[in-house]
Amino acid sequence: MCGIAGFLETTPTREESGLRELVGRMTETLHHRGPDGSGIWVDPRSGIALGHRRLAIIDLTPAGAQPMASACGRFVITYNGEVYNFPELRQDLESRGYRFRGHSDTEVVLEAIAEWGIESALQRLNGMYAFALWDRESRTLTLARDRVGKKPLYYGWCGRTFLFGSELKALRAHPDFQGDLDSDALGLFIQYSWIPAPFSIFRQVRKLEAGSFLTIAPSGPGASASPRVYWSARDVIERAERERFTGSFEEATEALHSLLTQAVRRRMIADVDLGALLSGGVDSSTIVSLMQSTSTARVKTFSIGFQEPKFNEAEQAKAIARHLGTDHTELYVTPNDSLDVIPHLPTIYDEPFADPSQIPTYLVSRLARRTVTVALSGDGGDELFAGYKRYRSCLRYYGNVLRWIPGLVKRSVAGVIETVDRAGWAVFVLRHGTEPAQGLEPRAPGRNLKRTALRMRASSPVDLLARHHMRCRDATEFVPTAKPVPTLFTDQSRWPVLSDPVLGMMYLNFADYLPDYVLTKVDRASMTVGLEVRCPLLDRDVIEFAWSLPAGMRFGRDGGKRILRSLLSRYVPRELTERPKMGFGVPVGAWIRGPLREWAEDLLDENLLTKHGLLRPDTVRLTWLQHVAGYRNHESLLWNLLMFQSWFRTHGC
Repeated sequence: MCGIAGFLETTPTREESGLRELVGRMTETLHHRGPDGSGIWVDPRSGIALGHRRLAIIDLTPAGAQPMASACGRFVITYNGEVYNFPELRQDLESRGYRFRGHSDTEVVLEAIAEWGIESALQRLNGMYAFALWDRESRTLTLARDRVGKKPLYYGWCGRTFLFGSELKALRAHPDFQGDLDSDALGLFIQYSWIPAPFSIFRQVRKLEAGSFLTIAPSGPGASASPRVYWSARDVIERAERERFTGSFEEATEALHSLLTQAVRRRMIADVDLGALLSGGVDSSTIVSLMQSTSTARVKTFSIGFQEPKFNEAEQAKAIARHLGTDHTELYVTPNDSLDVIPHLPTIYDEPFADPSQIPTYLVSRLARRTVTVALSGDGGDELFAGYKRYRSCLRYYGNVLRWIPGLVKRSVAGVIETVDRAGWAVFVLRHGTEPAQGLEPRAPGRNLKRTALRMRASSPVDLLARHHMRCRDATEFVPTAKPVPTLFTDQSRWPVLSDPVLGMMYLNFADYLPDYVLTKVDRASMTVGLEVRCPLLDRDVIEFAWSLPAGMRFGRDGGKRILRSLLSRYVPRELTERPKMGFGVPVGAWIRGPLREWAEDLLDENLLTKHGLLRPDTVRLTWLQHVAGYRNHESLLWNLLMFQSWFRTHGC
């Protein structure tokens, strides 16, 4: 795992020393992603500069250093990630006459491209990666990203210079960088808590979407081609709808067991110490069980705990670790430990990102990094095996209520509810004032009115799920200059045609929520401490098998993940794992009213909001007053606002 950065000039003018100095400056901003070394490759004649920060995982010798040139000399790559099927690919290439200098997966990726071409090679890779490849013969630069978006890659034209990097901070280090804030992207962030690809917080910069690649020539911005898709979750899901798994549940469980065991074994290949993040839930417990079953040594596992029972999973994790016999480390963190992380979040996440679980994710990553360099996790289980309770609640609410109400009536009722909500707040202020409420729960009987109005407009269970992710109905409520931007959640033409609405809901979470929210959170939190996190459940073969399963193999009487629970029961007694899903959260709503109140008040000051003119001061203030007074729990929406304000202040925009 590493950090990459570089640029391509359309009119090369810099000497080699100038190119090296600039790309070195960009690359150094990614030191946390690759603390073990750095490398630079430049070609002044072409105006190309590639930089690399190395986190050495496989082949710790200089033979694994980057940027790396292919044996034929045509291709040069700077690469971030791990390709887990590289031993098989290497064997295939050796049978074709290739000879390798080292044993890194980077070299295998290079020679695969030399043999099969970029798109065909990408089809063969099974792993997580983002890379930039310079073709010295055609003088073109290609960027590529893995199927599910595990590894990040930003890019964009700033004037006549094309910039790219693992994080925005690398692009910002180049003198040609142009950072015009994109108010449309800001609106998306306030609405969803993340900025979905291909957008970024800056107008000139985009994120390369998962499963795609982009090739450009140094002839100027007009020559920049559109990204091309080499793997599509939608195609996989629609094909699976036609070619559904027809075996028994027991046969499916055995097939999943085989595929997932292989995926775990592949991800345990490393030349450094390795462990696992164990929450005690079904997903991480399954991964740790398979790791321990295939290991001759005790697997190192890591968990953190909180004193608040509502948020503490440490006892569950400890019980499972004890049963499996792992070498378990846990750390109970205090509220002060969590609060100390908050000032660093804008730097860690680099662009606005708002999920309170980013705090414990960082803390458990930091804990693990004290002992290991690589950790396996259970990410992807909820998205692939219907683990979220909201799937069932959306089905039930739409089927029992919304499907019977005509569309025009639903829209009218939603408008009435919003009017009643505004009146309810006025009445509340007259009765209670705006002083802080005691406890976390809002006191007003109409506390769910706004949420109900948002849900009332849903046209299907899938649309209802999409609305579940919205923190507000209309981004212009908070960002006056934002324009509506189609996203996967709002553009129904991009949804697959499926017979089962649960699969449609799962698709939205897999194709957007997973890469832009879950995986972004884990990547930035882990890589800021130089920890590589690997996700066996997101193996290519596991993904494609999981989508082929009938809904009944995911859903059971006890909820989602039926097949995963069945597999896990081979290793861990059900009484240790059957418990309500808790998530990985912190009591941010209470903190905003308590120890974080002064910090929040400062960031949401009306004069400050008026000065920068990006957010509506009156709407922000109303949201703040309703929360602290206890009229409504606005913790998610307020966390979005606070994370943007904190980011804006930190980066001096």
